[in-house]
Amino acid sequence: MKYGIPIAISVGLAWFLSKNVDWGAIKESLRNDVNYWWFVPVIVVSVFSHIFRALRWRLQLRAIDVHPSLSALINSIFGTYFVNLLFPRLGEVWRSGYIANREKTSFTQVLGSMVGDRLSDTVTVALLTLFTFFIAQDKFVKFFDQRGDGSGSMFTSWVFWLLVAMGVLGVLALVWIFRSKSENKVISKVRLMLRNLWDGFAAIGKMEGKWMFLLYTVLIWGCYFMQLYLASFAFACTKDLGIVAILVLFVLSSIGMAVPSNGGLGPWQFAIIFGLTLYGVGAFPPSTPYDPQASAFAWLVWGVQTCLLIVLGIYAFISMAIDRKRIAQGKTKIKTQSQSKEMTI
Repeated sequence: MKYGIPIAISVGLAWFLSKNVDWGAIKESLRNDVNYWWFVPVIVVSVFSHIFRALRWRLQLRAIDVHPSLSALINSIFGTYFVNLLFPRLGEVWRSGYIANREKTSFTQVLGSMVGDRLSDTVTVALLTLFTFFIAQDKFVKFFDQRGDGSGSMFTSWVFWLLVAMGVLGVLALVWIFRSKSENKVISKVRLMLRNLWDGFAAIGKMEGKWMFLLYTVLIWGCYFMQLYLASFAFACTKDLGIVAILVLFVLSSIGMAVPSNGGLGPWQFAIIFGLTLYGVGAFPPSTPYDPQASAFAWLVWGVQTCLLIVLGIYAFISMAIDRKRIAQGKTKIKTQSQSKEMTI
């Protein structure tokens, strides 16, 4: 279930997308409408986003007295995304296990710091989504009006308050479960999960360098946005869309990445193509096929990112193998949690 469902989602959405496009027209667009030099800075910015994530995680690990080298953390981040391409969501568990094993420390503690790392990303996406909804609500209203169901004029009023109500009810439900004394097995498991999540997130408040954590968060998500923004200049159909339009694409694609799939295959392209329709690049199916330029943009940007993750993953696993050998030979020193000083393994 854990690995079969994401693969099924990826294959199903990829098939749904592919049957609604003209691959010949996409190839023609890729041949004539793309300035591939723009992907050079896209790749550079993408690499820096991983480095900033490693630097941010280092702050959290230091709070629990775990001190891996920066190169080990960068390798763990590279490896995480590579593993996620094969088994969605497994990469985060893998990187926690790798660092815990390398540093001879508690896997649970390291996993808790990773949970805090991911929860901070969830909060960031939520804030970006609310902000983007307000500054680009006219596009969503126009989309609903074009659907002909008369819902566009009501969108800004009832959707916002529905989201607020759902959020409040969700928070109240989580608080009740967290404080409940019920011995029900399901509630007990959810309560334990919430407690572990909270412990991981609470570590952020106890660590030194909270402002640096915030700065790294801004840099990480700034890099993510810049990747898409720079890539937009490579295509004739997107180079003049502007920052707000790219922000809409960015938020929609970030939400799409929450769908369990292999490297975002399917949900990411669907979100990007839908976002482009809001700004006149093609018309949303099933009434018409996908616009070839919108499809070319979605598939090429995703393809470049995926190829980069594969290359970085291969580099990471080679580097980790060399690192293990150096540790075994005593050439690399590990600062253990128990001794709180450097010692040779």
